[in-house]
Amino acid sequence: MAVSSRARRTSRRGVGRYVAVPLVMVLLFGGIAGGSYVALQRYGSPAHEGTCVASGLGTSHRYTSDRVSNAALISATAVDRGLPPRAASIALATAYQESQLRNIDYGDRDSLGLFQQRPSQGWGTEEEIMDPIYSTNAFYDVLETVRDYESADINDIAQRVQRSGHPEAYRDHETEGRLYASALTGHSGANLLCTLGAVGATTSPEQVRAELERQFPRAAASERFTASLGSASSVAPQRPEGAGATALMVDPGGDETLGWALANWAVARAAEDGVVQVSYRGRVWDRTAHGEDAGAWGSVEGGDAERVVVLVSGR
Repeated sequence: MAVSSRARRTSRRGVGRYVAVPLVMVLLFGGIAGGSYVALQRYGSPAHEGTCVASGLGTSHRYTSDRVSNAALISATAVDRGLPPRAASIALATAYQESQLRNIDYGDRDSLGLFQQRPSQGWGTEEEIMDPIYSTNAFYDVLETVRDYESADINDIAQRVQRSGHPEAYRDHETEGRLYASALTGHSGANLLCTLGAVGATTSPEQVRAELERQFPRAAASERFTASLGSASSVAPQRPEGAGATALMVDPGGDETLGWALANWAVARAAEDGVVQVSYRGRVWDRTAHGEDAGAWGSVEGGDAERVVVLVSGR
């Protein structure tokens, strides 16, 4: 039976309509995806907000900022005690396996804290173990009694300290332990990067100085470094919008490795202390950096390059 020209035109319009709708949807979603990609490249990926990353050994590992803050404390204690970076590597691998770098008040039987230490095994009281500085020092106290801990297998050394029911588990976290230990003990320079949102409140550089001296008590008392406050405009290479007028200046006394340990420590504490910028030796970490600029510490000129300069949110 012959088909009329009107029917053929209607049929073609119908096919065109069904083809056009998916095509429009493809173009629409393509535009959205493309725009989102450009926006994420320019303004930073929300998926990474609230996290920090350390790189090296041909790889990188990203942790949430609360875990990195605890990693910074563990590494700071090693630096403060004058221990080698390997001690921090062992401690970080252990703490991640035991608690995922969280100071938790529960665990297997009476296990508690960052290292899941047990009061019944002589690690201390519950209150003492829940103090991260106490528990970290307790770990290092035992570690230093282990023969060849500086050269022997990290997993085996961790097991000799912890006496865990899972004696091979620490091996799974050796690489990230080494990366974060290297960054936070200052042996890999401008390494640690944190992607954080706006502070949203005024903070004080005094808070950072107090925490610095709490986590590095021996180094502060012996003046391996000195910390003071000064004008941000005179010591910072630049003053980002939202930064306070007063800077914390930390002088490592010419010890560049210690300087980088302190600089990366300040970045690791940025989420908790409202830090917006850290600069040292012509390099700068800026909380407001996004996209490609957030992928590495920037290079800057000016300011006080011999001291670690920390700016916090303020007026």
